[in-house]
Amino acid sequence: MSEAATTRAPSSLWRPRGAWEGVAKTGRHGAANGPAGIRLTLRENFGLATLIAADGKEADLQAALAERFGLSLPETGAAHVEGERGLIWSAPGQWLALAPSPQGLRDLPEVLRGVAAVTDQSDSRALVRISGPQARALLAKGVAVDLHPRAFGPGRAAVTSIAHIGVQLWQRDAGPTYEIAVARSFAGSFWQWLEHAAAEFGYEVEASAV
Repeated sequence: MSEAATTRAPSSLWRPRGAWEGVAKTGRHGAANGPAGIRLTLRENFGLATLIAADGKEADLQAALAERFGLSLPETGAAHVEGERGLIWSAPGQWLALAPSPQGLRDLPEVLRGVAAVTDQSDSRALVRISGPQARALLAKGVAVDLHPRAFGPGRAAVTSIAHIGVQLWQRDAGPTYEIAVARSFAGSFWQWLEHAAAEFGYEVEASAV
């Protein structure tokens, strides 16, 4: 085989693929009567990174984030998100950083050197926004968390499971609007549960506008 044949490959093999590509289909689905009760927004090209504070360095981490990025560390079970930037609690001493693009987090490893381990998660998580009047009812079918407004409202976060798949969940507003991050390798399995659970309400799937 010639060198040209071995080095040349169809461009599609090297084209970056979104986490939901080939999994989710945009448009109206499920029950067709009346307005859709659920809106699913496929979130692509966002920046995500795990921050793990070094032993005894949580205060230094807080100071560095506040000085450089104007961010504060959320307490247990909380999310501090404004627009498309913020931090979501993940575990004791651990947080998920969110940015409008992966480039928005590229300075974190250097800024946080010695105070936190930073692991890029931008390509390893699939992110979906769930909103609409039936969003809470939809998630109540599978999430192992009490989502009643008295227990879980805007700014709350949880690491839990849905359909035996680990997820990170946070509520953005009282709409209610939720965000869910799932390991990319489980995106297909999670989406199968999500579309089945949403079908009775009627649901719209849309690509992120950002």
